[in-house]
Amino acid sequence: MKAHINEIFSSIQGEGKLIGRRQIFVRFSGCNLHCNYCDTPQGLDPTSGSSFSEEQLFNSVNNLITPDFHSISLTGGEPLLHADFIRSFLEKYDFNCLLETNGSLPDEMEKIAELIKYASLDIKLPEHRSTSNWDNLFKDELKSLNLLIDNKTNIYCKIVILPSTKVDAIKLIASRILDEISDASKLSMVIQPAYPLNHWIKNNEKLFEFSEAVGNYLDVLTIPQVHKLLKVR
Repeated sequence: MKAHINEIFSSIQGEGKLIGRRQIFVRFSGCNLHCNYCDTPQGLDPTSGSSFSEEQLFNSVNNLITPDFHSISLTGGEPLLHADFIRSFLEKYDFNCLLETNGSLPDEMEKIAELIKYASLDIKLPEHRSTSNWDNLFKDELKSLNLLIDNKTNIYCKIVILPSTKVDAIKLIASRILDEISDASKLSMVIQPAYPLNHWIKNNEKLFEFSEAVGNYLDVLTIPQVHKLLKVR
């Protein structure tokens, strides 16, 4: 079995609850959504990069392991488009992995959830224009969240906020997650202000408003993309 992988590299995780951890990033090719804030357009083309077998991927990862290595980040694009490959790889090679996903493919998530130790699920807002049917997308994201929680994955969800994002939109998302997730006490939400940060530095009171709105429902953290501040990949 093979999968198209856009790039493999070692760096510091700059997002979410594993921020600061040394990871090897495996960027799978292809994505089923088209978000207006996407910062990795090179991952959208399903044929970009090179075709890898499980053994070739293992060798590439193994060559990049450093003494401070923590885990592999399975990212994209959308890695769930390659769920069969990921399952086969993780059954052969016992790595701790962070799955960075949009959560829109719960049937594919079900194939690998039991093998994933960490997960970051990127909740989309209607204003992200990821799809023509946001309601169905959000339902699928909730299904994926429940699958990961049921498999005892260490998971957080992430929402990218734009200058146009309204507090009420975030509040609605958080309240629905609380109502529809099997155990919301196991879930944190990361509010990620979109880069560049000039708008948020000038209007940082908005960050407190977002955080307080989510805090009524879920554990919440506000974390920007630190790797961009450090100018690393």
